[in-house]
Amino acid sequence: MRLDKFLQLSRLVRRRTLANRLCQAGRVTLNGRPAAPAAAVHPGDIVAVSLVTRRLRARVRSIPTGRAGQEDCVDVLEDRPPE
Repeated sequence: MRLDKFLQLSRLVRRRTLANRLCQAGRVTLNGRPAAPAAAVHPGDIVAVSLVTRRLRARVRSIPTGRAGQEDCVDVLEDRPPE
């Protein structure tokens, strides 16, 4: 699955266009490297997003098939503290 689509479906980012902009600005990393919006996301990957007020870091546990509810987001991501 594309990184920008994953960020939207997992609810890390509200809109896919915002996910695209964050990727293009270099504020999203995939396994420690800056990632393009079209980068492939797989279970076990570590996604980090730097927002204005906080930094999110999570391990991908599974790939969502559709928009996840609030309860399902926990199954998709595993929170990781920033290093």
